[in-house]
Amino acid sequence: MTATAHPQRIDCVLIASGKYHDIDFARLELLKLLAEDERIRVRVFEDYTNLDAILAADFLVTYTCDVVPSLPQQEALRAWVERGGRWFALHGTNSILRFLDNGLVDSPAWAPHFMQTLGTQFIAHPPIAPYRVAVADPTHELVQGIEPFETTDELYLSDVHADLHVLLDAEFEGEATGFVRPRWAHARHPVMYLRALGQGAVLYLTLGHCRGHYDLQPLMDYWPSVDRCAWDLPVFHRLLRRGLAWARAPKAEPSAAA
Repeated sequence: MTATAHPQRIDCVLIASGKYHDIDFARLELLKLLAEDERIRVRVFEDYTNLDAILAADFLVTYTCDVVPSLPQQEALRAWVERGGRWFALHGTNSILRFLDNGLVDSPAWAPHFMQTLGTQFIAHPPIAPYRVAVADPTHELVQGIEPFETTDELYLSDVHADLHVLLDAEFEGEATGFVRPRWAHARHPVMYLRALGQGAVLYLTLGHCRGHYDLQPLMDYWPSVDRCAWDLPVFHRLLRRGLAWARAPKAEPSAAA
């Protein structure tokens, strides 16, 4: 009897957890996007502890804030990417946050190996307000056909730790109120980029802040608004779909028609 040909299963690990964000919302939205491809089976975790699952996965997706793997986990993640793994990292994956006695937020350089793998480390953001996202490489399939757009989100101001292929960026000069490093000279800051490592790569998209009423505890008992930021924009979902297509298809880039 001849076996019936069928599409091959694709295994994904999604790590979604952390501080000061509506992780439940982001996790659900990402799972809905992943469910659009019936081949994908997803395991969901809150941290990087289950290395066996991560290293066996076809691709990794992370939406976290202040979640840092141990050094052995960092080394295993780097080696996995270098062997051909694809990691779609979102929003606060590159953050380390410490609230000081003077009320300022510090972003200490406590995990250099991790941040070198990701390519950047979050340092600060100005108060959430509208800003313009530009297309830095309009020829690349991941952003081809995307027009510059305005979003109200956290504009990530980061230290860069590797050579990046910047796909989207934003211009900023001014104050990042409340952070240890508050003053920023005029520069363009990566919003979406590829960081090549060996046979694999990290795709990083800084957009996607979200917060519900209870997500600032214990700093604040009740946040008065529900913030969805770029999640409300069709272009953000378009970028997410393209990123997931890139991550699950290491042998071929996604079509720009998506």
